[in-house]
Amino acid sequence: MKTITLPNTNLESSNIILGLMRIPPLSDEDIRSLVGAARDVGINFFDHADVYGGRPHECEKRFGDAVTFSAEERAAVTIQSKVGIRSGFWDFSKEHILNSVDESLRALRTDYLDILLLHRPDTLVEPDEVAEAFDILQDTGKVLNFGVSNHTPGQVELLKTSVRQPLIVNQVQLSITHSPLIAAGISANMAGLDQSIDRDNGILDYSRLHGMTLQAWSPFQKGFFDGVFLGDRESYGPLNDVIDELAHSYDVPAAAIAVAWITRHPANMQVVLGTTKVAHLRDSAAGSEIPLTREEWYRLFTAAGHVLP
Repeated sequence: MKTITLPNTNLESSNIILGLMRIPPLSDEDIRSLVGAARDVGINFFDHADVYGGRPHECEKRFGDAVTFSAEERAAVTIQSKVGIRSGFWDFSKEHILNSVDESLRALRTDYLDILLLHRPDTLVEPDEVAEAFDILQDTGKVLNFGVSNHTPGQVELLKTSVRQPLIVNQVQLSITHSPLIAAGISANMAGLDQSIDRDNGILDYSRLHGMTLQAWSPFQKGFFDGVFLGDRESYGPLNDVIDELAHSYDVPAAAIAVAWITRHPANMQVVLGTTKVAHLRDSAAGSEIPLTREEWYRLFTAAGHVLP
């Protein structure tokens, strides 16, 4: 398992993350088995959000009830959660951030979060309030590091007018087939080509320039919750052909190639796996450090329907 040092921290983290948003139907034993399998393959990073599970803090509570870390084990893993999405609106108010983190800590049965992310952007954000909340959380030791999710560079810069802590992570949707943050740059300045439309104001380049680690969620999704492209030969036949060819060449499952397309990028991205199946977890995690060549990487990109102008 490849590890990366997250910028501006001493966190040595796996480049594969286990996301826990789908664990409510699992038994405690199944949750422990899933977490144990993750640790066995070298994953030391676990991703949560206060909103996951249908009720506030439900997934965090299920995780906290099922998994008990010793002090040594807790120090060896990274636990990340998110705040800001509420029922019908977004909320980055100081009061909500502080209250939600306290609830997350209780649910997870831990004294601190290694990383707290602001979830979907709140257009009513008051950066001074966020800064006050972050200062309190850092000063009390409840949160060690901070970041964002699904934010544009401009939204990050707005936060940084008041927030003094480094924002070390931006979690964004990315897969071979849903990759506007990569595809737009490849086809920059090409009139009449939809791919060239900049839909995020340059997240990729901004992140590399400013020391923010991108975390890719939904790495197998066709688009925005449109189902997975793996095995979908009707919509993505050429892509699956190339994936299968490379999977055979590297002697890994197909899912590993889809993951490797992301981990191969020099931006040192992390991949968030949302599976609850141990076998799928192992298959996907095998893509952590597959050394795809440039030619192989671009073959996958174009087989997915993207253009090299």
